[in-house]
Amino acid sequence: MTGGYNLHVLENDNKNSIDVGLKYVNNDACYPSLLVVGQIMDALESGKYDPDHTAVIMSQTGGGCRASNYIAFIRRALKKAGYAQIPVISFNVVGLESNPGFKLNPDLAVRIVFGAVIGDIFMKCLYRMRPYEKVPGSADRLHKKWEQIVIRQLQAKHVSWTRFNNLCRQIIRDFDRLPVTDEKKPRVGIVGEILVKFAPAANNHLVDLLEAEGAEAVVPDFVDFFMYSFYNTRFQYEHYGTSKKSMVLMNAGIKAVQLLRKAADDEFEKSVHFTPSAKIEKLAEYASPIVSIGNQTGEGWFLTGEMMELIHSGVENIVCIQPFGCLPNHVVGKGVIKAIRQDYPMANIVAIDYDPGASEVNQLNRIKLMLSTANRNLQEDNKAL
Repeated sequence: MTGGYNLHVLENDNKNSIDVGLKYVNNDACYPSLLVVGQIMDALESGKYDPDHTAVIMSQTGGGCRASNYIAFIRRALKKAGYAQIPVISFNVVGLESNPGFKLNPDLAVRIVFGAVIGDIFMKCLYRMRPYEKVPGSADRLHKKWEQIVIRQLQAKHVSWTRFNNLCRQIIRDFDRLPVTDEKKPRVGIVGEILVKFAPAANNHLVDLLEAEGAEAVVPDFVDFFMYSFYNTRFQYEHYGTSKKSMVLMNAGIKAVQLLRKAADDEFEKSVHFTPSAKIEKLAEYASPIVSIGNQTGEGWFLTGEMMELIHSGVENIVCIQPFGCLPNHVVGKGVIKAIRQDYPMANIVAIDYDPGASEVNQLNRIKLMLSTANRNLQEDNKAL
């Protein structure tokens, strides 16, 4: 029970959910929507939940994207399966739908934001250290240890700013002290559509694949996507007539997140192995020579900015992943690779589409080809040293 709600985050991010999704969503629809609907329907069909005392909630950002239709897909699937009585709540801040039965109280909002920031810390620390651990499994064990501590803290009766900041610092320090080898491995950035990027089932466990192939995966922060959404209102105010009040509110959101991440970023700055989170203003600066900041559909300019930020931070190998047929992200992902390579010839970028019917062998071969180039470049760099 958190913030007055009994929330269950579904953990059935697996192949079975994709198969269930195909029963309820046409395979021409957006792949992420298929996976989301599949997870929900798989959970309901498992019998773990009483359909007369269960609601479904999903976060949405809105905009010109098929993701804006998720709620309709979910309601259609529920009706088709005989669960029409289950309410579907759209958790959004852009007024896509009104949800009179759901109120985001301050206590729950604080816990959500704290959890998102700590989730990014875990991701950064685990992916950075695990490929080099001296004792196999030590990074995962450390992650599990702190995961349980975080869960207890966020489920406590009261959460505090001071305790949150101390928790962030302690996690980073503990991971920074993990015994690791001095082995050099190619670092590979992962960018793309938000769900395909972060859901292992959607990208065929890409992080595990890269690590198994002898590389280190570098995944930009999850929270940065929301910073991108906040930042977009500046352009909308200047060019589209969006209200000044909206712009001021979103600017305040950026400052609030920066303040929330300050303790962690200061600790990352002092660490041996880590780097602080990217600044959204810097991402926009990197992207703007290639695509307009007005390009705000899907991941928009943010996807280009992430690729550029990775390259500037020394991660020249990148896997750009998106759902098959995701036009916005094909434009700002696959479509900008040539322009990036013109200015950065060492950029080693491969674009991979994901879809229920996509060939995993083809995906694997293209990723391995990228990795062979990455390893060759790494060997040449080591010889130059």
